[in-house]
Amino acid sequence: MSPFENVREAFRSIRANLLRTVLTALILSIGLFALVGILTGIDAMKNSLSETFASLGANSFDLHAKGYNNRGRRGGRQAKQYAPIDFLQAKQYKQAMGDDAQVGVSASITRAAEMKANGIKTNPNMEVVAGDENYLKIQGYNLASGRTFSQAELNNGANVMIVGDEIRLRLFPKQSPVGKYVSALGRRFLIVGLLEKSGGSMGGGGADRLALLPLVTGNQMPRQGALTYDIKTATDQQGTLNFLIGQATGVMRAVRHDKLGQEDSFVVESSESLASDLESISGKVRVGGTIMAFITLLGASIALMNIMLVSVTERTREIGIRKALGATAVQIRQQFLIEAIVICLMGGTLGIVLGVLGGNGVAVLVGASSFLVPWVWMIAGLIICVGVGLASGYYPASKAAALDPIDSLRYE
Repeated sequence: MSPFENVREAFRSIRANLLRTVLTALILSIGLFALVGILTGIDAMKNSLSETFASLGANSFDLHAKGYNNRGRRGGRQAKQYAPIDFLQAKQYKQAMGDDAQVGVSASITRAAEMKANGIKTNPNMEVVAGDENYLKIQGYNLASGRTFSQAELNNGANVMIVGDEIRLRLFPKQSPVGKYVSALGRRFLIVGLLEKSGGSMGGGGADRLALLPLVTGNQMPRQGALTYDIKTATDQQGTLNFLIGQATGVMRAVRHDKLGQEDSFVVESSESLASDLESISGKVRVGGTIMAFITLLGASIALMNIMLVSVTERTREIGIRKALGATAVQIRQQFLIEAIVICLMGGTLGIVLGVLGGNGVAVLVGASSFLVPWVWMIAGLIICVGVGLASGYYPASKAAALDPIDSLRYE
C-alpha cells in the first residue's frame, strides 16, 4: 500500500468516525490555539512597544530620582529612595548641558483631571503635564493645528494649553479648539495648539488625553506636595549616546551634590534598558503560557491515543483481512500512524489559524497597531502536530501491526 493510499484510507476512517474525530481534533486545536495565541499576542505587543520606544528616539535617555520611577524594587528588595529632582535642579542640569544635547524637562501635574468648556465635561482621566520648549520634540508629539508656546508664555507662566485629540472630541466635537478657553484644576486656560491623534500606547491614551502647560505655569499650580520633575535628554548625533550618558551622569551628580564614593541618587534610563526589561518580562510570560498550552496538548494527545486504540479494536477483522492479502506489519503501522498525524494536522491547522487571529486580537485591544504573522510559531505548531500524532499513534499502530492475522479474522 502506497503512502498516498494510506492517506486516503486515513480520511476514509475519519469520515466513518466523524464525530469522535472532530472532538479529538478540537481538543488538539484548543491546545495549539492557546500556545500560538499566547506567543503571537506577546510578540505583537512586544513589537508595538518596540515601535513606541523607537518613536521616542533611539538616541535619548531619561533621568529620574532613584525610587521615584516605580521600579525601585528589584529581587524582592526595596531600593533606597532619594529626594525627587526639584525645579531648580532640573534648570541647573539643563543649563549645564548647554548645546551638547537637547534637554526636555517636564512634570506630571495629575492623571485624573476633569476639563470643562461650554457646559461640557470630560471624563476625570485626563493627564496634565507641564513641559518646556523641547518637550513636544523630544517626546515625538506633533501639532495638528495651532502653535507651540511662545518664549514669553514659557518665561512668564501664562495660562495657555496644548491639548490632545480626545479632549477636542469631548469638548469641541465640531470645531477647532484653538483659540477657545477651557477650565481645569481651578484655572481658565487658552488653548493654543492641538496635538495629532496618536491612538495611544497599550491602552493608556497616549497623547490623546494629554493637556500640556508651560513648565513655569505647572510649577505655580496649587498642589499638596512638591512636583517630581522628569528630564529627557536627546542627541541628533549617532553613536554618541554612551558618551552623553556619562556626561549627563557627571553633571547630575554635581547638581544633586552626590558625594564621592556615594551611589547615584538618580536613575539613567535609556530605550535600550526599557527594551531589555520588556524582553525579560515577555520571556517569563511566554514560558508560563507555553507550559499551560502544553498541558492542554498533553490532554489532547491522551485523547487521541485512546481513540486510536478504540479504532484498532473496532478494525481488528479489517486488519486481519489486509494481512491475509499480503499487507506487512510495517504497512499496517504506517497506516495508523498516518491516520493519527492527519487528525492532528486537521485540528492543529484550525488551532494555529485561531491562535494567530486571537493573539493579534488581544494585542489590538491593548494598543498594538499592526497585524503580526508569526511564521516561526506557525511552523513550530505544525511540527508539534506531527510530533503529537507520532507520539499518540505509535503504540496503537504497533499494537495493530502485532495482531495475529488468523485471530484477527476470527474477531467479531
